[in-house]
Amino acid sequence: MLKMKGITKTFPGVKALENVDFEVGSGEVHALIGANGAGKSTLMKVLAGAYGGYEGDIFINNRKVTINNPIDAKHNGIVIVYQEVDTALVPHLTVAENIMMDYIIQQKNVFMNWKKIRRFAKQEIEALGLDINVNRLVSGLSLSEKQMVLIGRAFFHKAKYLILDEPTAPLSVEETEKLFEIVRKIKNEGISVIFISHRLDEIFKICEKITVLKDGKNVGTFNTEDLTIDQAVEKMLGRKLENTYPKVEAVAGDTLLEVRDLSGTGGVKNVNIKVRAGEIIGLAGLVGGGKTELCKLLFGEGKITDGKIILEGKNTTPKTPTDAVENGLALVPEERRKEGIFVNETVETNITLPTLKSYCRGIFMNKGKIKKVSCENIKKVGIKTPGEKELVRNLSGGNQQKVAIGKWLLSVAKVFIFDEATKGVDVGSKAEIYELIGGLVKQGKGVIYASCEFSEILGLTDRVYVMYNGTIAKELITKETTEEELLYYSAGGGLNGE
Repeated sequence: MLKMKGITKTFPGVKALENVDFEVGSGEVHALIGANGAGKSTLMKVLAGAYGGYEGDIFINNRKVTINNPIDAKHNGIVIVYQEVDTALVPHLTVAENIMMDYIIQQKNVFMNWKKIRRFAKQEIEALGLDINVNRLVSGLSLSEKQMVLIGRAFFHKAKYLILDEPTAPLSVEETEKLFEIVRKIKNEGISVIFISHRLDEIFKICEKITVLKDGKNVGTFNTEDLTIDQAVEKMLGRKLENTYPKVEAVAGDTLLEVRDLSGTGGVKNVNIKVRAGEIIGLAGLVGGGKTELCKLLFGEGKITDGKIILEGKNTTPKTPTDAVENGLALVPEERRKEGIFVNETVETNITLPTLKSYCRGIFMNKGKIKKVSCENIKKVGIKTPGEKELVRNLSGGNQQKVAIGKWLLSVAKVFIFDEATKGVDVGSKAEIYELIGGLVKQGKGVIYASCEFSEILGLTDRVYVMYNGTIAKELITKETTEEELLYYSAGGGLNGE
């Protein structure tokens, strides 16, 4: 039994955790849920040694332990797999070298027994029921495979408590089910799994217990069977969520964006789509279907080999993101921390960056205006932050996403592209993001919304283009289609008359 008692963690100006109790038993899959900023990741970072200087006590089998750094955590059998798996792996090393990294570092021999290292790594991969060549470079792996490498590393180090932070956010349906198989296998080995996720349907499928955090406090711990999804949402938010998808009904106007026979990098081929003013277009498809690649190509990232992008009747095919922005396009990318925000800069800097030129006269910046505009936008978007000077890395995932969206609201963009805009975002923040998108179409903007969450596509969009293998497999009217039909065409159904 692992117990955390009275955990309090304070950052400058913010009490992230206040007197939190949390416990997990051996061989238990335990969910930790809450809205963005509730303290989930902070609590787990305390447990994993990423955050020292906490108040309270941690016990393992009634023995008090001190965890001030990740080494302390590992010595106590605690391992965390973060959502950003790339930060924990060395891309130019092999699978075997990454799994055995700690072992390699600890060796004092002049010569390394690489055959032994590869054998040990292979044993851990096979123990998880995986088929990954341990000689492959990590840089060539998929996100799900990288996750498995980190879980294999935890297995090798005899982890007793495995923390999975948003593990399914980047995964396809098939990859998620494979992860669940591994979680069940780990559970049967007596290892405890702490599962952080905003996908509540998955929580109820894989977890036995649920602990809910709200505003840095423990709302309660419940048996999964004693709770419904609606009840869990109410406990997370402190209120009922009346409308999951607050769809704005707007009258579609003239065509803003037309894509003709577009082909290019990332496997995009012969894509034809149209976006009208006041319309939300869905790009539906499974992971790997080409949604992200198409979004990036539209925004000038990558090389267009054929076709045209026409904005308001003019050929504006962008060669760079700068071209795209100047022509009236905006992109909120899937990987927000890598591509959508500067995590080591302030909220103010991020919010005003795309429109910075308008606050400058020559080499001089109007800092007063920048502050005024950023504060107004922070309030408008609903970003929870101590102030405009707060570093973005200190915000929760949902608030980081609001920064990634908010920075474009000050621009003169005509077409907004959202790629998996609510990945890793809680249900309350999702509804707020949907309302922001609704506000854009009310203004006559065009929106492209790419998602593998078919419920989002059905709840938000007016028309849907289903992508498969880099091209458009089917165009559908949203109110006339179903999740089953979206899945059918996303998986390649209907091709060649099938």
